Amino acid sequence: VQLQASGGGLVQAGGSLRLSCAASERTFATYRVGWFRQAPGKEREFVAAISWSGVVTHYADYVKGRFTISRDNARNTVYLQMNSLKPEDTAVYYCSAAENSSNYYTRMSVYDYWGKGTLVTVSS
Repeated sequence: VQLQASGGGLVQAGGSLRLSCAASERTFATYRVGWFRQAPGKEREFVAAISWSGVVTHYADYVKGRFTISRDNARNTVYLQMNSLKPEDTAVYYCSAAENSSNYYTRMSVYDYWGKGTLVTVSS
């Protein structure tokens, strides 16, 4: 499965962006999807995850209440709506997909497929 993340860009603090993760295969609709991010000089960290059905979602504490993950399986696409952006949200954002469900959804190791990332820059 190939994943393509898009929607990044430059935005002022307090602004919004919506990231998209498009998949190349229909089996994507059966996978858990996660968003991670990596800021310059820092390790990649978990942002949000969504179950294959879209019913179950998880968020990192530092984005909870500001970011929303959703999916449209008919379009093979997962979204990350980011509101009230802060300069510390600046990072390359990656989407990932896991064939099997796991309680360890924050761990990169449980994800089988990764996109190339899209850069989000939040200016102060």
